[in-house]
Amino acid sequence: MVIPRRALESGPWAAPVAAEPVHATVRLPGSKSETNRALVLAALSDGPSQIRNGLEARDTRLMRDALRVLGVTIDDSDAGVWRVTPPARFSGSGTIDCGLAGTVMRFVPPIAALTDGTVEFTGDAAAEVRPMGPLLDALYDLGVGLDPVQATGLPFRLTGTGEVAGGPLIVDASTSSQYISGLLLAGARYRNGIDIRHRGATTVPSRPNIDMTISMLRERGVHVELSAPDRWIVAPGPIRAKDVTIAPDLSNAAPFLAAGVITMGSVTVPDWPTVTDQPGDHIRRILTEFGSRVELTPAGLVVTGQYPLQGVDLDLHDCSELTPVVAALAAITPEPCRIRGVAHIRGHETDRLKALATELNQLGAHVREESDGLSFRPRVLHGGDFATYADHRMAHAGAVLGLIVDGVVLDDISCTSKTMTGFSALWDDMLDQSAEYAFGQSGADAQAQGQDS
Repeated sequence: MVIPRRALESGPWAAPVAAEPVHATVRLPGSKSETNRALVLAALSDGPSQIRNGLEARDTRLMRDALRVLGVTIDDSDAGVWRVTPPARFSGSGTIDCGLAGTVMRFVPPIAALTDGTVEFTGDAAAEVRPMGPLLDALYDLGVGLDPVQATGLPFRLTGTGEVAGGPLIVDASTSSQYISGLLLAGARYRNGIDIRHRGATTVPSRPNIDMTISMLRERGVHVELSAPDRWIVAPGPIRAKDVTIAPDLSNAAPFLAAGVITMGSVTVPDWPTVTDQPGDHIRRILTEFGSRVELTPAGLVVTGQYPLQGVDLDLHDCSELTPVVAALAAITPEPCRIRGVAHIRGHETDRLKALATELNQLGAHVREESDGLSFRPRVLHGGDFATYADHRMAHAGAVLGLIVDGVVLDDISCTSKTMTGFSALWDDMLDQSAEYAFGQSGADAQAQGQDS
């Protein structure tokens, strides 16, 4: 039987403890990264298109509302199929609420530059400290009007002239790959296309996200040239309308797969793609390094926990959104662990390195914050409060730990709605399946004993 729990979508949330190994099949909603790119490309395309299995979450609602401000028509009355009709010409003025969505903050301004009006960009208080300076510098270099001129983040006003010349740009994308993706997505609509070169102190993080952007552009007939490292050229021309079906969100799969690992159970995620640019696909390699059995089967991706967890030394530079869940596993591993290559996540929804070190150590872990990651030494954890910092990935980490550490209480579970509406209900369903599995197993064992006697 599952220990009683609170399945709330707001306020403090007592993370449920797994009374038995987790055995469940978890069907996940669509990818946030794919959904918001598909919405942007549909808005920029040469005709109407449809998006199936689009993620219904705060980030994608903010993206739809942002595009509507720019004159895009989006009919999302049918939850299964969204119909997007681009305007003949981007126009209008208004205010765009970016919330805490990096994709809205960084993908929409290059489109707003094509309008003939003034658009104000605002967001959550936490979003105002997220870096945007390199993107805004690039737009200023392209002749886009900004107020204030020296803006480095939200809030700001952008005034377009109806078209953008485009051409060569130097961008320091050390802190976010989204600067590159945002400019690439709109680049084909600029008069001369766009020629982007990255120059910065460090390499571009989360490159699979740029690969995803390029793949989705090419699927719509856009010519993208990769003539040299850290250089991306998009030729001017139409973006062909394309109906698409969004794949499951592989990053959001991480806490559920980790549940199977941390409880020595087994979790299946159906419809796992055999080929994908989603950074979340790295979770297969990561969980294998922890010693888990990972199999891609006709039923989906199946992950089975193996005892004991093995120590890891992981470079998560290309899949940094997985860091919080990986850190939760590392904190309970009976061998030293290290996560590196993720200095840039200090500028995500919160400073994730500081937040993880603080909250894990308060539960008794031995975590040391390093310049580009975290190091872990084995410790026995105990219950306590776990702050989420309004960060959905932090909430995922706390939920995973709560499965085996009694008394973990998250200050807010509602932040998970950023990329997954109803996370706690899906979490509860996973544990209900596990209870039913355990009951079935005990019944089968009793029957077998009866036959033996």
